[in-house]
Amino acid sequence: MEKVRSRDGTSIAFDRTGSGPALVLVDGALCHRGFGPLPALAAELARDFTVLTYDRRGRGDSGDTAPFAPEREIEDLAALLAEAGGSASVCGVSSGAALALEAANRGLAITRLALYEAPFIVDDARAPLPDGYLDELGRRLDAGRRGDAVRLFMEVVGVPRAFVLLMRLMPAWKRLQAVAHTLPYDFAFVGVFQRGEPLPRERWRGVRAPTLVAVGGKSPAWMQNAMRALTDVLPDARRVTLPGQTHMVKPKVLAPALAEFFLAQDGARRVAPAGANSTSR
Repeated sequence: MEKVRSRDGTSIAFDRTGSGPALVLVDGALCHRGFGPLPALAAELARDFTVLTYDRRGRGDSGDTAPFAPEREIEDLAALLAEAGGSASVCGVSSGAALALEAANRGLAITRLALYEAPFIVDDARAPLPDGYLDELGRRLDAGRRGDAVRLFMEVVGVPRAFVLLMRLMPAWKRLQAVAHTLPYDFAFVGVFQRGEPLPRERWRGVRAPTLVAVGGKSPAWMQNAMRALTDVLPDARRVTLPGQTHMVKPKVLAPALAEFFLAQDGARRVAPAGANSTSR
């Protein structure tokens, strides 16, 4: 483990593995270096890249200076890019994709950008984020009811209640509770895009990096629609579908698509990752 200091003084913990061009991976909700899919993905990518995985603020071994603002997480990623040599490719997964996208839009030194299933809701294929959800999430957290906050989050993202009840009996539940207070951090980046409305066409015009928008072939229609819409509004984007995958994408499937995209020299529009179905617009 290494640490880098963010602009506001917060200590951000990260791991560095492999060799080659720099690549930073950005976790989604409730995940960090010690819990989630990105360490396994980093191991796959370390054959071709120097991969940095980090604990987003408030998680794992990273600090959490108050008060929170979305800008602080963007500054955290900027500190990682500086540590990586000044610029790097970036891949974000789930709500981490929304964070990475906003960081690129604000001009961070991201050379290439990959986004896997940013959880946007852009039509009526799925119910939008319920009214009052974020307020209720905040009330549970303010009352110290972290387990109830995790349960609310899982229910709203579609995890079956029976599975949630089963998870509460597993050792992993304590790990989820430990980072439950960071759930509002994720919704700071995705909540406004979960209203069932079309994505604003001008919202991410500041994204200059060639971008790969990836979605699982077995993911539901609302996610397929969202990733198609996101590709359409980005300045330089290509969409790929990974056959057989869902939101819980397998690292051994995602890694080759990322490697081919990040190592390409002739632009995202001409890249067709092996084994993936590729579409430009």
